[in-house]
Parts: sequence; C-alpha cells; structure tokens
Amino acid sequence: MSSKGFSKPKPGAARLLAYDLITQVNRGGAYANLRLPELLDNSDLELRDRAFVTELAYGTLRMQGKHDYAISKKADRSFIELDEKIIDLLRLGIHQIFEMRVPIHAAVGETVEVARAVAGESKASYVNAILRSISADLEIYDRLEADSTVSSLEKLAVLHSHPTWIISAYFDQLRDWGAVTELLKINNVPVAPHIVAWPGKSTVAEILAVGGTKLELGTFAVLSDHLPNEYPAIKDKRAGIQDMGSQLISEIFFATKDAASEHWLDLCAGPGGKAALLNNLLDQSADSYDFLANEPSEHRAELVARVIPRSKIISLDGRNYASFGKKFDRILIDAPCSGLGALRRRPEARWRRTLSDLKELLPLQRELIDSAYEMLNPGGIIAFATCSPLLAETKGQVLDAQYRHKDLQILNISEFSPVGKTGVNDDGTLQLWTHIDGSDSMFMALLQKAK
Repeated sequence: MSSKGFSKPKPGAARLLAYDLITQVNRGGAYANLRLPELLDNSDLELRDRAFVTELAYGTLRMQGKHDYAISKKADRSFIELDEKIIDLLRLGIHQIFEMRVPIHAAVGETVEVARAVAGESKASYVNAILRSISADLEIYDRLEADSTVSSLEKLAVLHSHPTWIISAYFDQLRDWGAVTELLKINNVPVAPHIVAWPGKSTVAEILAVGGTKLELGTFAVLSDHLPNEYPAIKDKRAGIQDMGSQLISEIFFATKDAASEHWLDLCAGPGGKAALLNNLLDQSADSYDFLANEPSEHRAELVARVIPRSKIISLDGRNYASFGKKFDRILIDAPCSGLGALRRRPEARWRRTLSDLKELLPLQRELIDSAYEMLNPGGIIAFATCSPLLAETKGQVLDAQYRHKDLQILNISEFSPVGKTGVNDDGTLQLWTHIDGSDSMFMALLQKAK
C-alpha cells in the first residue's frame, strides 16, 4: 500500500482560500467582492499569493460555465449527480489548466491536495482521475468550436461562460454577433478599480501622484494601479471606488441644475456611490439646495452613511411617495435591476440572475418611476438609471413611463454630458457598453415633467 494513503494533506494556503471563497459563493450565497477581502484580512498570505487567490477564485467563478462543460464530458456520471465539493474542486483545477499560467502537474497535484483536505481521500482520488483525463485532452474546447451540430449560441455560452438567456438579451440590443462576442470576452477580463476624486475633498492630480491613469468618461475618474488603501485620499474618505460609468451618471444629472432646482433626492441611494459624488458636486455649487439620500435597507443605509452625512439620509419605501411629505425638483432613480451591465466586476452575478427575476424587478422599477413622478415639481427632472443593457429595463421602462405620464419628455443627454454624444442614443437616452466605452454598461434617461 502506498504511504501516501497515510500522509497528511498539504494543501497550499492560497488554493485552499480560493476554494473556501468559491464554495461560500456557490453554496452559501456569499458575494465574492465582499467575502474575499474578509478572508484575505484573516489570512497570513503575502501580496503575491493574495493576487493569485483573487485571480484564481474570481476567474473560476466567472468561467465555471465553461469548466462545467469539460466536467460533463469526462465524468462517469451525470453532472447533477456529482458531489458539490467535487464540482467546485474540479472547477478550481480546470481553471488553472486552461486559463492560468500554472503548469499542468501543479494544477492537478495542488488541487488534489486541497481535495484531500476538504473532501477526503476517496473524493480526492476521483478529482485526480477527472483532472488527469481533462489535462490529457487540451483540445476539448477546440472540438466544440468546430462541431457543426452545436448551435452558435450554445458555443458562445460554453466558450465565454455566460447563460444563453443573457447572450440573447445582449443580441437583442446590439444586433451584431461580433459585438456580442466582444462584450462576452471583456466580461471575463478582470479590471482594476476606478477611483472617483470627490470634488472639494480631493483632486485627480492627487490620485495620479500615487499612480494610475486618467479615465475618459468622468471628470473625476482614475484607473488605479495600486491597491485602494495605498491612496491616502481613499484611506481618508476623500475619494472612493466607483466605475466611471456610474460617475458619469451623477455628473450628467448634476449638469441639469438650474436656478429653480433647489430640492434634490436620490430615491435608491444604497450603497451610496452616486449619492456621494452628487452631494459633493452640489456642495461645491454656489446655489442653495437641499439633498436627501433615501435608502430603505438598514444595511445599505449604513454604507451610504460612510460617504455622505447621516443627516442627509432617510429610510422610506421609495414606492410610497406620500411618506416623503414634500416635492422635489430633481430625483435620481438608480433603480434595482439585473446588474447585467457589471458582470466583469461581479463574477458570480451571471449565475444568480434568471429571466424570472425580471418579473419582480420590472414592476418595482415602474412603481419607483410613478412615485417619483408624483413627488416631482412641474418642470422637474427624473434621472432613471440602471446598470443593465436589457431593453426591458432601459428603453422599455422609459416608453412605459411616457405612456402612463403623457407630460414626461425625454431630454437629450448629450446637452448635459461632459463627454458630449458619447454613448447617447438617437432618442437622447444614454447606453454605455463595456466593450466600447470601458465602463459598466450603464443606462440613463432624463425625463422632464411639463411646467
């Protein structure tokens, strides 16, 4: 009998932590972007190993649809019969084999050691057998691509690791399979955080002095090349982390300000990024104003309180306009949505969203628009925004709003945007695209109520 059967497992700390994150996300409902920093903070890993964990864990979560294809081809039973631990361990190993610069022997051997530690010898042996079979067949995806019996949609779903319904929804808007493919590809490419230098508290020059590159969209946006806590402005809460597309939303909305726009409301403020930039922009203006950030969720309201004064935060049901007890001149609706415009930043989101989610989201978005309309003064402006390119959550909602409220007029965003016509549709609404603009795929419409 081999002495290995009696040896103690020796999993590498980095791979073991990556497995912990993957299983907590896939099996426990954790959010990778929230849980990973906590796991890293509680570890003794060096900077190099932390970067390896991030690449491995996030990458595995993104690409697990692709990895599951290989598993299904090599396993001796149906995918749904496989043990959950075995599935996540195989995904971890396959990602190293196909998507990282890890030698095959290390990818297999190190993953098997993790399997021995978390699943036992029997399951580790099975993981070893499947990974060796896969690593001996590196053309498995090339054969799929050349297989004429498989539809183009199914190939895209596997090779770029997206659910078919999301790919179809992208095509409904882009109407070009080449563009869809580019979007799928960029959704799988990690992106460094975008920094926002809050006006009046920090400057782009201060951020760039530490390191980074000025971003084209957003007056205050910088692409970081250091860890966030290495920027003094972020440590001192004078700057934040925010995609430049979201920054642009706040900038455009602020640019609608005129002498009559005294009362401002962010109807769905959590977690606070857009509210923070908008509040700081208003603070720097010479005009008198009042600004309220509404967030009904206690947890999310706490996040908002980290970036704007608590005195400006309220917690009301945004659908109940009467509870606000006042009218506003400007109302931002950063509506709860599918989030399909930010898949590159949220590795697990593509696997958690389904078409059925829209059955709840779309009525909620409509109710928020209707409530905002009731609270809006004549001549006032609603900014409706979603982090989604889905027609049902974007232009569809705008058309529905105009049908219900005949006096709502779409304003042309290019007249207010610091980047002019960039991303502006023919109807005056804004639709950014990750593969074109380098930002999240944000949508925005400005709707003005008749005077």
